[in-house]
Amino acid sequence: MKTVSYNPSPLEVDFANVIHQLQDKIETNLSDNEIIKVENNINDDNPTVKFFLLDKDGDPHEIVLKIIQVPDKF
Repeated sequence: MKTVSYNPSPLEVDFANVIHQLQDKIETNLSDNEIIKVENNINDDNPTVKFFLLDKDGDPHEIVLKIIQVPDKF
């Protein structure tokens, strides 16, 4: 299937939603960190999924995943 729109592309949006839905599984694999909140910004040109974490010492951290689909090469 050829991609006709990249701002954002349907595949980028799907990936962002899947990552957002996996937050519980992601948290179980994080050592000494708890996921406090997740923001899923699927309307951005390149969707982002932002994780707000709290470590075992009570310090907050943020991880941002930016989803970028490379243009099709047909």
